[in-house]
Amino acid sequence: MSSNIKIKRVCVYCNKEFTARTTKTKYCSLDCNRKDYKKRMKEKKIQASNKETSLKINKPLFDIQEKEFLNVKEASILLGCSVRTMYRLIEKGQIKSVNLGQRITRIKRSELNKLF
Repeated sequence: MSSNIKIKRVCVYCNKEFTARTTKTKYCSLDCNRKDYKKRMKEKKIQASNKETSLKINKPLFDIQEKEFLNVKEASILLGCSVRTMYRLIEKGQIKSVNLGQRITRIKRSELNKLF
């Protein structure tokens, strides 16, 4: 079905003015349509990648927040300090911990909350 409609439009991609034959035309050419499609798909992939990365970064924090007993590394992530600082606080007696064996130190969450 052909139409005799001629509408002045501005291309979504290159912002040039063109004459459209239909009311749904967004691009001045097939080339602009392809370039804009590639641009949208690239942005979509970047957003998906950023979302995946943020989930990977925040996942350990979500897991740690649910635990009652933490090891030294998890406690340091929760407090935002180094592992060595956590051991220093344990040695000074500011944080009570239980040593279940060599290299198995556990800290109760309530002890971390007492710091604040």
